[in-house]
Amino acid sequence: MSSPVPNPVSICVIGSGYVGLVAAACFADMGHKVVCVDNDEARVKLLCDGGMPIFEAHLADLLNKHRGRNIIFTSKLGEAVEKSEAVFIAVGTPQGDSGAADLSYVEAVVSEIARSISNYKVIVEKSTVPVYTNDWIRRVLYRHGVEPSHFDVVSNPEFLREGSAVVDFLHPDRIVVGAGNARAAGVLRRIYAPLSDGSYYGKKSALPGPCSEKAPAKLLVTSAQSAEIIKHASNAFLALKISFINAVANLAEDVDADIEDIAAGMGLDSRIGPKFLRAGLGYGGSCFPKDVAAFHWVAQQRGIDFQLLQEVRKINETQREVFFNKVLSALWTLRGKRLTALGLAFKGDTDDIRESPAIEIVKKLLKAGAMVTAYDPAAMTRAKEVIPPAENLKYAADLYEAAKDADAVLILTDWKEFAKIDLAKLNRAVHFPIVIDGRNLYKPAEMQKHGFTYVSVGRSANYQAQEGKPRKPKA
Repeated sequence: MSSPVPNPVSICVIGSGYVGLVAAACFADMGHKVVCVDNDEARVKLLCDGGMPIFEAHLADLLNKHRGRNIIFTSKLGEAVEKSEAVFIAVGTPQGDSGAADLSYVEAVVSEIARSISNYKVIVEKSTVPVYTNDWIRRVLYRHGVEPSHFDVVSNPEFLREGSAVVDFLHPDRIVVGAGNARAAGVLRRIYAPLSDGSYYGKKSALPGPCSEKAPAKLLVTSAQSAEIIKHASNAFLALKISFINAVANLAEDVDADIEDIAAGMGLDSRIGPKFLRAGLGYGGSCFPKDVAAFHWVAQQRGIDFQLLQEVRKINETQREVFFNKVLSALWTLRGKRLTALGLAFKGDTDDIRESPAIEIVKKLLKAGAMVTAYDPAAMTRAKEVIPPAENLKYAADLYEAAKDADAVLILTDWKEFAKIDLAKLNRAVHFPIVIDGRNLYKPAEMQKHGFTYVSVGRSANYQAQEGKPRKPKA
């Protein structure tokens, strides 16, 4: 159990998705009392009973540790707001048809919060929202008759990576607090004090990570507008790095250079750094696609031509076509071909398939007439809801079962498991020794040593001379 916090805060977190559930669990581990609210009764019951609605490292452990003590789950928003000093809004902000973030869920929650405010509360934007959302939240509260002295609105954006969200929350690069006055900022300082003063890292039960008592998390206080832009600008810049290295990869491949060497050389420059310089299928997930689109929309609304963001999106979309064409080049035709798809999540260490390049590739393969057998360590249940099993689509129990008698193996997600394949065993399983790697998990020389034709991103394809030799007949 967590050691008592000298000055704990009663916290309400509205929303039990990735952001809300991780925030609630981490606040509880820091020593605060947390009520996590969701209007989905089935989800609340699942959480109360010890179930897990999402796959995320360390999250189940923290919830099991604090459930019923530092954290409780409920669907009664009004009661939770009344008992809390800080109310974090962590509901979805999906992308609308115009590219703008759909803030209807945020507005609905704020309207409900307004009915339960009788004394001072700090309303915190934790969802990713466009600039000036803080002003709109304030207006909605005013319209519902809430006294100005009873609330402040603060922006506290999250910078979490799915698959490492819990560590990212408890060991952040920075904590950004966009507050309009010292009183509101003071409440957020109290909440994050265990991280910013280092006391959390001194506990035996603290989750290990890069921060420590001597090097605690850094807290930056800005205006609400600056905090809102920091979130969108950060995600847009990371998406830019991914699109940039993919554009360079296409050039590198055309001139017989190696994008892995190029990325390593660039990443050694401290001004650039190695992170997000991984060529592949492009970005996906619930954040980058919608945040880049929303940031571009915000700029357009203010009369600013932020054309760079449009190019980032264009390169990312094109990258899936580039990979699909690699498959075509390696196999000539796809109709009737047996293909193995390794990976369905948009990245490793998560079961999230939202905007997944892997899912898009599988759909294109099926449309082209291929027969696909897919495997993912965590995302198959979610994938089956989007692309159900069929005569031309099977789901396998492991990667070697998925590869049995395959004409080619496609690596679509960067799971660690896929970087440690027993290549000799894989060669025995497949019909033709062809690997088309959309994540550059292997070195061409290693694949050549094990008898594979190897096609990757931003590197010359390595075709085996023996590929034309007869192989065992298909089953």
